[in-house]
Amino acid sequence: MARRTTKSGPLVAAPRLEHVFDARIRVAAPFEVGLTRSGERRIIAITGGRVEGPRLSGAVLPGGADYQTIAPDGCTYLHARYIIETDEHERIYVENEGIRFGPKRALDRLRRGLNVDPTLVYFRTAPRFETQSPRLAWMMTTLFVASGARTPDEVLLSVFRV
Repeated sequence: MARRTTKSGPLVAAPRLEHVFDARIRVAAPFEVGLTRSGERRIIAITGGRVEGPRLSGAVLPGGADYQTIAPDGCTYLHARYIIETDEHERIYVENEGIRFGPKRALDRLRRGLNVDPTLVYFRTAPRFETQSPRLAWMMTTLFVASGARTPDEVLLSVFRV
């Protein structure tokens, strides 16, 4: 039996987004690996930071990193791994994958560590969380999306539960 669709909109309502937290993640200068068969590779150390929001507050611990692959068209594929420690001393392992893309001039400025108007750059991620905390177990059975921006020494993320 074929599914029925409507001409006025989706078959099922769009999900709503719930703001979980904002993150300010401090980063070091990138280590450039260079051009490989997969694209340009670079690794950026995460040196600390802070998350604050209605569902989660705490520190981003130093020691994580963002592993980046930059395609020939300038699109950057991001894969960050780090730990958040909540104000209640619960630890959360984060794997955050995403993409960043925009006009060549804006991307060139980002690569040189300069400020760029965040409205010029499409920066979206899909973080996943793991924790031993019973209070935060809901984070392991939920999908999340984030909007991001890059400053010379920080990554800014607003994380939403889908």
